[in-house]
Amino acid sequence: MLQDGAVTYPVLKLSASGNTSTGFTVLKGEPASLVRVNGSKTLLISAYLEHRTKIKNVIVIAMMLRKEKVALQCHLYCHEQLYSSKAKIDIHWDHFGFPYGTADILCPLPSGCGTPTRVAITTGAIRNKDQTGVKFLEVRNQKVLTNFSYTFTTCFSTMYNFTNVLQLVQSLELLQYLGVNRVVVYKTNCSADTQRVLDYYTKKGLVEVIPWSLSNYLTVSRKALPKQDPADIHYFGQIPALNDCLYRYMYQSKYVALHDPDEYILPQSVNSWVELLPILEKRYGAGKCYIFENNWVPVEFALTPPPPHTLPQQKQWQNISGVNILTHIYNEPIAPKPAFNNYKIITNPRAVFAVSVHGVLKPWKTCTWTDRKIARMYHIKLRGKTELKPEQLIYDNRLLNYGARLSSAVNIVLRDTGLLSEDNLN
Repeated sequence: MLQDGAVTYPVLKLSASGNTSTGFTVLKGEPASLVRVNGSKTLLISAYLEHRTKIKNVIVIAMMLRKEKVALQCHLYCHEQLYSSKAKIDIHWDHFGFPYGTADILCPLPSGCGTPTRVAITTGAIRNKDQTGVKFLEVRNQKVLTNFSYTFTTCFSTMYNFTNVLQLVQSLELLQYLGVNRVVVYKTNCSADTQRVLDYYTKKGLVEVIPWSLSNYLTVSRKALPKQDPADIHYFGQIPALNDCLYRYMYQSKYVALHDPDEYILPQSVNSWVELLPILEKRYGAGKCYIFENNWVPVEFALTPPPPHTLPQQKQWQNISGVNILTHIYNEPIAPKPAFNNYKIITNPRAVFAVSVHGVLKPWKTCTWTDRKIARMYHIKLRGKTELKPEQLIYDNRLLNYGARLSSAVNIVLRDTGLLSEDNLN
């Protein structure tokens, strides 16, 4: 979830128009489809041609009210003809107990229709083939590609009420150094300064912003469980957004990483994912999903590292909103197993059919844990109430190995976006 972790920020509610008077911007650019199925509570997101199953089909990523019993019909537009068939529904089991869950609506391809271009989902037949008022989705992933535009794509979902500008810039610069070519941001709303940063990286070609207007359709939760924040769906629809990102970049990117901008998968003996992945492939096998153990780095503790390590001073960043990750280098002790670990993954997207917040739903057997001596994840965020004492934290200076290069790159971005003046840099 892309919510601020530096300090406590006020929760801002959107007005009916989707804007506020507090500097937040909403839905700049083309929004995700988000099509309501008439006569049903089902909400459609996107459609993709699924090449990997024995029976070729179109998969429509959707959100469905789990208790609703509804029969859905597929309508595939192919070679100037309309083909209709019964849809198969698969609601993901990892819905965290919320009324709505992520769903795959599967539309088998009829004989003579190998490459449908559009698909509509309805609760009944289209009478006399009349398409008036029927909303069709473009079917993506028309071809199986083996030459990819990107080596590593990172999916961030979902960004809301976001003002953590400094950590976002640090994250995007660090990801590029690690070897990431593309970052996909599912955005509900953010501060004006955050939008300037997103626009900057979009123009550079690094970031794709996908406006995420789900809160216009459903009541979205800001918490992990219904008892913490009752709503229709978990975390602003984080899980369906991640599944959309997986399919969207399935044939565009060799690997896809699913984590937040306050999470950093850092190799321990090499400096980039470009160097790391051959190590993982050799040890665990190629074409897999790699799991990285989570290490909590609470921002409540900003301790001076012991000599001889010297932390670069970034006094010029003091007026930039957000967390300076280079000041937080003490980890919480790892919980003894079998306690749940909030791990994240890097995966070959073509080996995976469904994902959740933490890992893969199917097929799970494609995932393997990465030895923490090879690589691990650092989660730098506000932790809230804790019984830990400063002396219980574990010093880990791995992030500082990127410090000098990261500081220089961040200063350039802050200058180019107008968030930092030349006077501040001197």
